[in-house]
Amino acid sequence: MPRWRDLPDELDPHVREFAEQLRGVVDRAGLSLATVADRTGYATTSWEKYLDGRLLAPRGAVVALAEVTGTPSARLITLWEPAQRAWSRAELRQARTVDDVRIGRARAAPGEFGPPRGGPREPGRAGASPSGAGGGAGRRPRAQRPALFLAGVAGVLGLAVGAFLLTDAVTPGRTAEGSGSPSPSARTSAALPSGVLCAGSGCTGEDAERMGCSGDSATTAKSTTVGPAVVEVRYSRICGAAWGRIVRAVPGDVVRVTVGSHSRTGTVGAAGETIAYTPMIAVRGPGQAKACAVLASGVQGCTG
Repeated sequence: MPRWRDLPDELDPHVREFAEQLRGVVDRAGLSLATVADRTGYATTSWEKYLDGRLLAPRGAVVALAEVTGTPSARLITLWEPAQRAWSRAELRQARTVDDVRIGRARAAPGEFGPPRGGPREPGRAGASPSGAGGGAGRRPRAQRPALFLAGVAGVLGLAVGAFLLTDAVTPGRTAEGSGSPSPSARTSAALPSGVLCAGSGCTGEDAERMGCSGDSATTAKSTTVGPAVVEVRYSRICGAAWGRIVRAVPGDVVRVTVGSHSRTGTVGAAGETIAYTPMIAVRGPGQAKACAVLASGVQGCTG
């Protein structure tokens, strides 16, 4: 049984409760972290951070843990959502603090952008260049002042972009290749279950987890063993889409899903990772999709 470290005192209550729930799931299942990592496809070092409160587990890891421990994922996801929002707010506050300190230091640096207000000015006529007679050799030209303003504007824009990313905003209809595909109609989107963000062609090229199509919304329609790995066609009836998944894999293994003339690929990249997914492709039924694996060892195979 794992012996847990004390959670950081500064953790948000939502994050703390979520981490404690994850620990309870692992304890009740009687699993070691190595076993959790092997069965979920997320590295042992990642699970150490998730369970010690040093990093928030992504939704995919939460769903995977629920699957391998036989725990209903709905309860964990209900706790994960407020924890994710709290974690994002904390990251945004930290980014703002760092930016404020950086700008404050720039403003307070003596001589960096001219003398302080009310301080003595350089002798000589107004508007004289710094290199003119009597000018301070180390003073920078007034043209530098707009640069500070622009730096401040850039910082504000950076925070705005960061806030957008941290709230995990997504735009249905955006494909992995960057080319637009038709978005679901307003009527279709309104009819989708809570948390599901795409349907049909609007899912093509999108990440199944991000769009709410994985977890309890998905089933394994087909599977086959390729060497030591297992390759699967994952299908979501709610989203009307399929994607490929490979498990028990190693870095360099590739999974590809094909529907007619369309295909998407995913690759196991980082050391310690054992699972990879492809983006989704819209289908009328799971029988349209085929998943193939090309292992780093050269072994290949496909589902039926």
